Parts: sequence; C-alpha cells; structure tokens
Amino acid sequence: MIGSPAAPAVVFDLDGTLVDSEPHYYEAGRRLLAAHGVTGFTWEDHSRFVGIGTRETLETLRRKHGLTASVDQLLAEKNRLYLELARSGTEVFPEMRKLVERLHAAGHPLAVASGSSRAAIDAVLGATSLDALLPLRVSAEEVAHGKPEPDVFLESARRLDVSPADCVVIEDAPPGAEAARRAGMRCVAVPYMTAHATDPAVAAADLLFPGGQREFDAQKVHDWIAG
Repeated sequence: MIGSPAAPAVVFDLDGTLVDSEPHYYEAGRRLLAAHGVTGFTWEDHSRFVGIGTRETLETLRRKHGLTASVDQLLAEKNRLYLELARSGTEVFPEMRKLVERLHAAGHPLAVASGSSRAAIDAVLGATSLDALLPLRVSAEEVAHGKPEPDVFLESARRLDVSPADCVVIEDAPPGAEAARRAGMRCVAVPYMTAHATDPAVAAADLLFPGGQREFDAQKVHDWIAG
C-alpha cells in the first residue's frame, strides 16, 4: 500500500548529477567505436547523448555508423570498458555528497534512478562510498523504457512505496527533467552542460541552478525539499 512519507522521497540521477562520470563514458564510447573501426569520436559527439541511456545511445550510434555487432554485444563491450575506468576512480560532486548525507540523516527515503547498467551503478556507488546511503537503485535495464519516459522514476517510487507526488528528482539533463515531469514528480535541475539550462524541460524545473554544479548549494536544496 502506497503511503506518504514523513519526509519527501528523493530520487537521484547518477551520471552527471551525483558523480562526474561523463569523461569515463566518453572514453569508453571512443574506445568501443575505435574497436569497431570508427575513429574521430569527439567530446562534442558524446555531449549530444548526455542524459540518454546507454542502450538508446548505442542504438543511435549503431545505425549512424552501420555497425554489424548487435546492440546487446555493443552494450556488453561498453559496460566492460566503462567499469574498468569507473573502478579506477569516479569523482563525486562535493555538494551532492553533502546533500545525500544530510537527506539520509534527516530520514528521507532515497533512491538512484539511472540510464546506466545496474553493474555500472553498483560499481560507481561502491567506489565513491555512497553505496551504504543509497541502497535502492533502479537501472533503465529493469524497466520498459529509458528517459525521457518516466519508467525509472515511477519504479523508484513503487519500490520506495511512496506516491510519485511525494518524490523529488535531482537531475542534470533534459531527458531526465522531462521524465520527472511525466512521472508527476518535482524536479531540481543542475545541468551538467550549462547550455541545457535554457532547454524547455530543464528551464521548467521546480528549482533550477543554471550554472550547474558550480552554483549548486546542498543546504539550499535540503531546506527547499524539507520545506
């Protein structure tokens, strides 16, 4: 039975929101494409996929470059490459760590909902010592559709046993902000790519930090969520 929590539930996106994992995803993608004969993949190319699930990204790249390998094969290869990089060290944004710690201490139900694989989510949280604070995780692999569809957020609410209306999403990219809106959840937007601050989905967030992580304030967000 769904209930209303004493404190709002908070659902965090992982990549680009909690942690600065995009450089690792870019490098994993570059190495993957090079292994399949595609060279010249740039950070600009990668930036077009920020906020989009890994499977959806690979489906697009496979079509664009005419790759013969299946999406499942490409996904397995990219996950292996990414995990090698992630385990070597992934940076947690300092203010985000503060926010997670404060929300956990205050008794807010917490979850992570990500377009990454479950293995990638577990590896990153384990390497950053956030795993004990964020035990509930939902990967896009576990639902029918990735962001901008609301599936990962709705599944997070279901597992937390709370109403979507009692959830706040922390996101960095337009697909995630749009997914939060479709899920009927409030959204705090902290754009990883500051150019995304003017995207309609991001601009419509309930609380927006246009300058991204350099403007993000854990105490301000904690007070806003609690209030």
